[in-house]
Amino acid sequence: MSGLSTVMVIVAVVALVLVRQFRTQRLSSDRRWWLLPAILGFLAIKDGALLDAHHVAGSVALVVVELLVSVGIGIGWAVTTRVWSDERGDVWVKGTAATAGTWIGGMVARVGVVGLGLAWGIHLGTSTLMLGFAVSLLVRSGLLMLRAGSERSTYVGPAVQPVWEDMR
Repeated sequence: MSGLSTVMVIVAVVALVLVRQFRTQRLSSDRRWWLLPAILGFLAIKDGALLDAHHVAGSVALVVVELLVSVGIGIGWAVTTRVWSDERGDVWVKGTAATAGTWIGGMVARVGVVGLGLAWGIHLGTSTLMLGFAVSLLVRSGLLMLRAGSERSTYVGPAVQPVWEDMR
């Protein structure tokens, strides 16, 4: 994938994720929450442009730092997202102001990693950014599914009288 098309995919996915994170939505346990991050990760890796061919050791180190930062961002997104269940036991999520702060902090951290690479003369391609974003989404989604599972298990709904007891 060319650099321009990679950037366009990243921008489109970021816009989609931003809209979805700050809109109230119901979580479904049968949803394939891992699919979008897996597709993004595959596209980033298949490109083969993750590393700077002239600075392999340095670019490997920066990719590892980018992935660690991405895990932190994903954890931040998941922790700052509000999770609750309704009276039917459906689990709902919505990003908060702290989630927006995590987005801003994540962008600053990613710019810092790229800036550090440029200061060392190492060029990280857009594939690295796409892989990092995929990792952030995977961590966020996985943690939200874990939180949703515990939210479902702690929900105590209204007492329902069996129909056969009404027939007396």
